[in-house]
Formats: sequence, structure tokens, C-alpha cells
Amino acid sequence: MNLTMVQLAAEKENPLVPPWPELVIGLIAFVIVFGFLAKKLLPNINKVLEERREAIEGGIEKAEAAQTEAQSVLEQYKAQLAEARHEAARLRQEATEQGTVLIQEMRAEGQRQREEIIAAGHAQIEADRKAAAHSLRQDVGKLATDLAGKLVGESLEDHARQSRTIDRFLEGLEDSASKAEATR
Repeated sequence: MNLTMVQLAAEKENPLVPPWPELVIGLIAFVIVFGFLAKKLLPNINKVLEERREAIEGGIEKAEAAQTEAQSVLEQYKAQLAEARHEAARLRQEATEQGTVLIQEMRAEGQRQREEIIAAGHAQIEADRKAAAHSLRQDVGKLATDLAGKLVGESLEDHARQSRTIDRFLEGLEDSASKAEATR
């Protein structure tokens, strides 16, 4: 019988079904804890989560704004760089043109100075030639007059007569020199 009672008692108490007073107390405790969590802890958790979400969204917006600003600054930089390159090329071209003009001016000035020097040299040579011819005429004339005076036996000191004699003598020499060249 003992065994039958234990079996009857065991059948009455099912371990899966809690007793009613424990079930009611557990349910009340659950509602109290859930209510406390819902009223106190859940708003704080939601508040922190909302702040995080706003911070993340704000950070993303700030990052997008910074990226947009960086892109516009990059475009400005590229435009300024292209403009600077264009300006440098223009300045190089101007310098080349100015250098070419300066070289041409210097060449023209050098050519002009060269021509002046050559003209001055020719003028000096011509003046020296005339002076040498005049000096030579006088020397040759004096020698011719002296020689003629010795041959003729009279003095040819008269200046007018001496000039005519010298001129005739030199013309005769020039004629004979030009005939000699023509025969060559």
C-alpha cells in the first residue's frame, strides 16, 4: 500500500505544473519587474540608443559635408593649378618672344656698329691713301724736279712750274701703268 500511495501522491503532483500560489506570486513578481524595467530602465536605454543613432547620423552627415567641401576645394585647387600652368606657359612664350626680339635687336645693332666700323675704316683707309698719295706726289715731284733740274741743268724751283711738271710726270706714269695692266 505504501507503494500505491506514493504512486497516487506522485500522480497528483505533476512536476511540470507549478502550484497555484507559486504561479500567482511569480506572475505578480514578473509584472512588477517588467513594469520597473519598462518605466525606469527602458527609457534610459532608448535615450542612449537614440543619442547614438543621432551621433552616428550626424557624423555621417558631417563626413558627407566634409567630403563635399574637400571635393570642391580639390576642384578649386585643380582649376588654380591649371590656371597657373597656363600662366607659366604664357610667360614662357612671352619670354621666348622677348628673347627673340632682343636677339634680333642686338644683331641689328651689331650689324649697324659693324657697318659703322667698316665705313669708318674705309674712310680712314681712303684718307690715309689720299694722304699717302699726296705725300708720295710731293716726294716724287720733288725727286722728279731735282732730277729734271739736274738733267736740264737749270733750277725748277718755281712752284707753279714744278706742280705742272709733277702732274704731267704722274699722269704719264699712271697711263703707262694702266696700259701695262690692260695688256695682261
